[in-house]
This record gives sequence, structure tokens and C-alpha cells, in this order.
Amino acid sequence: MQKNFTQLENFGHSLNAPSYLIQPKSAEDIYSAFQTAKKMGVTVTARGAGRSYNDAALNGGGIMLDMSAMNQILEWEPATGQVRCEPGVTLQQLWQKVLPDSWWPPVVSGTMFTTLGGCLAANIHGKNNFKMGPIGDHVIEFTAVLPTGAEVTCSPKKNGDLFYAMISGMGMLGIFTSITLQMKKIYSGLLEVHAWPTSNLKEHLALIEDNAPNYDYIVGWLDTITIGHGQIHATNYLHEGDDPNPQETIKLENQNLPDRLFGVMPKSLLHYFMTPFVNDLGWWGVNTAKYIASLRRHTFRQPHAAFHFLLDYVPNWERSVGRGGLIQYQSFLPKETALQAWTEVLALTKKQGLPSYLGVTKRHRPDNFLLTHAMDGFSLAMDFKVTDARRARLRDMLLECDKIVLAHGGRFYFAKNSETTAETALAFYGQETVDKFKKLKKRCDPNGLLESDLYRRIFG
Repeated sequence: MQKNFTQLENFGHSLNAPSYLIQPKSAEDIYSAFQTAKKMGVTVTARGAGRSYNDAALNGGGIMLDMSAMNQILEWEPATGQVRCEPGVTLQQLWQKVLPDSWWPPVVSGTMFTTLGGCLAANIHGKNNFKMGPIGDHVIEFTAVLPTGAEVTCSPKKNGDLFYAMISGMGMLGIFTSITLQMKKIYSGLLEVHAWPTSNLKEHLALIEDNAPNYDYIVGWLDTITIGHGQIHATNYLHEGDDPNPQETIKLENQNLPDRLFGVMPKSLLHYFMTPFVNDLGWWGVNTAKYIASLRRHTFRQPHAAFHFLLDYVPNWERSVGRGGLIQYQSFLPKETALQAWTEVLALTKKQGLPSYLGVTKRHRPDNFLLTHAMDGFSLAMDFKVTDARRARLRDMLLECDKIVLAHGGRFYFAKNSETTAETALAFYGQETVDKFKKLKKRCDPNGLLESDLYRRIFG
């Protein structure tokens, strides 16, 4: 363990906290860290790639378990598509392992650099949640170390209460040590993408709702500054025989994102050139140009990695917003109330002069996980630039947005939102769910050793 504190940040660089760092390489190392924490009178939190936008992977004054050394793919069965991995394995490692054998992860995030342990803790959803559910629906089993030292194996039928609580539990019940997942069989390295524009929020949601049953993935971009202009990408897997040369398109070299813009500029430098445009006027111009470019309805084929991992096109893109960083705010609304709720939310951001620079919409379905964010409806994720001058105003506004979302039966996602209060969490989870989680917490962690800044904010 490092003797001095290390200052750690969230992915948006809007929050930070000092922690002692420990890098475990085994279940024994994890339990040893719990014992050390108990002796020191501090708490423990696991951190994968640190890609959470909020304080889920921060633990001010405590111990941080850096899980990056537990990054081995332990077993891969191309015949069945089952893979067993350590929790520090990234989505990039996973898809690059299984793709050459014509498989793909069934659910991925917008970046390939998240770890599987973090993906399960947050129970990530992809652009296909309405059809495939969250990543937890594709976990066959996992093993974990509890703060008591017990090692548990969980599946939907074995220790089912822990299975459905640890997946979505933001790492507060135990630490994953291995994860077994079912991959999806594919017949091409390409996806077929249909793109068309939308002129307002009502049309945007209606088109997603009407078209979702006919596609494997559907995702929308929404201009949240002018409020309404947007674009929808609806995507299908290619069937066997649709790709005349699948052996070529499935090669890793045909999937990896290019490292240069137009073959010239290193993309690692691009975020510096984006900075002058990351302001209210500049982003209005970017959104307007994007909308004009989207007016032509068209169909094209795109590699899996290029379609899924848009956030990775520009390395360190989040640093373009400047010193204060960014906050992401994601709300989930029933399909019956989403239009009214987001009309009110976007009107509030406009009234307050604190516009969101990016809006992403998805279609969702309910699931059985304890701390679920999903429902039969839609989600809208928005990015807000943070500055010293606007930080307090932004927080107050997002708390008002919370009230609007709650009034329309909505929920929130704790890999994203950093301003949500304990009162808000109780309001949408309900007392029964909170009590059940706390009861499991007491059983798995009787000494209260597993805590994060997020846990103290929501349940502390």
C-alpha cells in the first residue's frame, strides 16, 4: 500500500478525492486489504478503469483497490461463446479476444476501456437494452470476496439474492474476482446502420418507439441547446451470407479505430483543438452543423467497434471541456411520460442559461436487478460543462431536474449522476428496496468496510 495519499478523479474531472492505493492480484490480496482497512479504521472501494462520471470510484481518506492487475481472460470456449475473466479485463480485451472466433459481447458501453468488474457493479446498458437488457442478464455466474473473508459463487439460481444485488450494487457488497459471460454469435465484422433526422423531441421519441422492434440497436442524438433537432441510428446485425467476405471484415485490423484524423493529425491531440468550441456558442455551432449533415437519410455498413465506441474516437475528449470538467446527467422515464418530463427539463436548462452540450437517447426495458435504473421507457443522457462560476448554479438546477423526473415516475443511473441526493434515491427505489439492500449490506459487510463517496452520498 502506498504510504501517501494519491489524488484520484472521476472520469469527468469534476470531482476528486485522496486515497491510499492497493493493487491486488488475487482474492487473498483483496481480503488482506479488508483486514488492513479494519486495523486502520478506514473504508475500501474498488476502482476499475475509473470511467464513472460520478463518485462511484472515489473514497476520500480511505483505501482504493486498483483492480487493473487482475486482468486475465481465464477461459474462452469458442464452441459455446462462454468466457471467464478477472474483473480488471476491459471490454477492449474482451471483444478483441472473442471477435476472431465470430462472437461479440452482448452488451457494451460507449467506451471500450471500462472493466468488467465496473460494468457489473453499474450493470451497464448498451444501445440494445430494449432487446438484450443490461450486461447482468448475460452473466452466467461470478465469484466474489466479501469483507468477511468469505468467497461466494453467485448465479441466478445459486445465491440469487446476492447475484441480483451485487450486479447493480456499485461494488458495496463485495469485490468480484471472476466473471463468466455468454457472448453473442455474429456472422460479420459489420453492422448495417440506418440513419435519419428528427426535427423535434416528440418526433424523436416516437420514431425510436416505432422502430425499436425492427432493429438490434437503436440510439438517438439530440440537440439539447436548440431543443429538438436530432438524429437516430437504428442498426442490425448481418445475417449469415449477408457479408460476402466475413473472414476479412472480422479481422481486428479492420475494427480498430484509426489513430489519426484524416490520416494526418494524431487524434491524441484533437481534444486540444476542440477546447475553443466547448462553450455555449461553439457547441451551438457544432450541433447545428451536425444536424445539417444528418438531414440526408441514408444506410451504411460500419464495423462493430466504430459503431459502439464513439467515446473512444477522440482520446481524452473529456478534457476538452476545461479545468472544471463535466457532469453527466442521465434520467430514465416511462414511455408515457418521457416527452412531458424532458420538455420541462430542457426548458429549465434553457431558462437557467445552463444548456447541455450533448444529448443521447435510448430505449429500455425493465430488469430484475435490485438497484435497477431501467424501466419500460427511454433514457436521456446530457453533458454539462462545469466551471467555478456555474458549479453551484448547475447543482441547484440538476436538483430541480430531479424533482421533475420524480414527478413523472422516473429513475436515475448511479454510474452517471453525481448530484442525486439520498432523498431522491429513496423516492425512486422505494423504502422496501433500500431496506433490502441495507440488510444484504449488513450480512456481507457487518463492519461497514466497503464504502465509496457515492455510497455515503446515497445510503450513508
